Amino acid sequence: MASAPAAVPRVKLGSQGMEVSAQGLGCMGMSAFYGAPKPEPDMVALIRHAVAAGVTFLDTSDMYGPHTNEMLLGKALQGDMREKVDLATKFGISFADNKWNIRGDPAYVRAACEGSLKRLGVDCIDLYYQHRIDKNVPIEVTIGELKKLVEEGKIKYIGLSEASASTIRRAHAVHPITAVQLEWSLWSRDVEEDIIPTCRELGIGIVPYSPLGRGFFSGGAKLIDSLSDQDYRKVNSNDCYVDFAIFGAG
Repeated sequence: MASAPAAVPRVKLGSQGMEVSAQGLGCMGMSAFYGAPKPEPDMVALIRHAVAAGVTFLDTSDMYGPHTNEMLLGKALQGDMREKVDLATKFGISFADNKWNIRGDPAYVRAACEGSLKRLGVDCIDLYYQHRIDKNVPIEVTIGELKKLVEEGKIKYIGLSEASASTIRRAHAVHPITAVQLEWSLWSRDVEEDIIPTCRELGIGIVPYSPLGRGFFSGGAKLIDSLSDQDYRKVNSNDCYVDFAIFGAG
């Protein structure tokens, strides 16, 4: 007789009181970047299956789609599902004039939060990340606005994504940062030099994305051959897939 699947443990994220499932579900590829958007009913079922299995830490962003990934989660979380999950989304990358723009000014931060709340169909976002750092706006200004959103009950915890160690320190001095999201895998380890130690020193949780090397460590060196032309991993020249495609895995 097959044994029952092991329960997904819960862990503390950061030192401000947030607790999440040790395994999270990144929803980006359901709507964007990893090929064409997947059928909505299938993705809603997948999200609900993950939650039922104990994977209750869900990750999205307003730029995925853009917006459609948050709307997908909003549909998946209808009914009593919202109370079962810890919901993380992001702001800071907008699409205008046929290009992506990075913004962290207070007016944009507030408008982005209101938009995400509406698309997700929730009253409060559990973890709200600044997706990328706006170098034209002091991080203290951006975090100051996020602090106001915490005080207003619109977000519970603040996170950063792809931030330098010095930026993390400056942000944390304004309001405690609960988590930093960054790419961390066997082929992306530069974060171990100063970012990971800084987070551990300050009691900030670490949320790695692409721990399987964007699929390489599960799909192998030939993975790129199976990707559709709509998959950004196939055309992104900065991705390590290119080296493996040209030079092989040896």
